[in-house]
Amino acid sequence: MADANVLDPKNPSGPVQVRKLKVRVDRDLCIGAATCIAIAPNMFALDSDAKAIILSTSDQDSDDAIIDAAKGCPVAAVIIEDEQGNKVFPK
Repeated sequence: MADANVLDPKNPSGPVQVRKLKVRVDRDLCIGAATCIAIAPNMFALDSDAKAIILSTSDQDSDDAIIDAAKGCPVAAVIIEDEQGNKVFPK
């Protein structure tokens, strides 16, 4: 569990801005499958509630890895928008 390394302690699951992407995890949907962590390990971790949180090292994963991590979530709990607020995933 990586609670100490969270990017925004007040909003551990976002939304946060990572380069041109706005990323958040819907904690109600998140089931702790950890697929996002396997694909973007610098971006995501599980907190003590087994919910995905966004790490302070998030900018070390590529935009493609972050989007792939969202696509890999079995319940589509990772929501990504572009700079204009358009949904990148899920559409």
